[in-house]
Amino acid sequence: MLKIKDNEFRDLVAFIHDNYGVDLHKKRALIEGRLGNYIPSLGYDNFGDYFKFAKNDKSGEELVTLLNRLTTNYTYFMREREHFDFYANSILPWIDKDLRTKDLRVWCAGCSTGQEPYTLALLTLEYLGAAASSWDHTILASDISDRALAVAKKGLYPKSDFKEMPAEWVKKYFASFDENQYSVNEKLKRSLAFRRFNLLDNFSFKKQFQTIFCRNVMIYFDIPTKNTLINKYYDWLVPGGYLLIGHSESLSGCTHRFRYVMPSVYQK
Repeated sequence: MLKIKDNEFRDLVAFIHDNYGVDLHKKRALIEGRLGNYIPSLGYDNFGDYFKFAKNDKSGEELVTLLNRLTTNYTYFMREREHFDFYANSILPWIDKDLRTKDLRVWCAGCSTGQEPYTLALLTLEYLGAAASSWDHTILASDISDRALAVAKKGLYPKSDFKEMPAEWVKKYFASFDENQYSVNEKLKRSLAFRRFNLLDNFSFKKQFQTIFCRNVMIYFDIPTKNTLINKYYDWLVPGGYLLIGHSESLSGCTHRFRYVMPSVYQK
């Protein structure tokens, strides 16, 4: 397996941090493990030449591939179910009965291959029922990876991803594509708007959000980057709005204005 030199490690870590906010300065073994065999398969015998190739790829695809290989997490439907229960039992009734806008503004930031936002859309449709047609219930789902978004838009998933989802929901919102995969039905697809978005960029939206899901994304960020992002989230939430992060994450050590609600759930 290919080893990374000190200067190559410094250059790669600095570039990824400055452009994507991901902190890899303690991840040398991870970098070598995830790229050490991949780089030679492209015909390169060192990290430096491969890194030059990735940065000079005008399509931008190789940088996306690089980032995916260094940050991709395993995900599935209903992962960390407590968040979805809180969304269904607390957040949706708050939006419906207290805000009374019939305008759902939920953002799934770092949506990866789509299992999380599709779950949120399903729960929204279940809550709204026959009233869904009178609501704007589109959920924004964003990620920095075009490839992850392509998978999400296609809406085709291995049946193993549904191990935590009730069978009646699978039957109602998905169709058996073949013996190993389910496909998302069109009604559920229409409930999502997918967008490529770098969380380090300036935020520009028409309205504030009622809820932001950013789960298992900030584990890669250092404290200054997390502080910046968390406070941008705060500014783009309506008063009383919620931020949900991953169970393995916390805002400990960060400077923020959120009120703690429960583990990994915060409120403006």
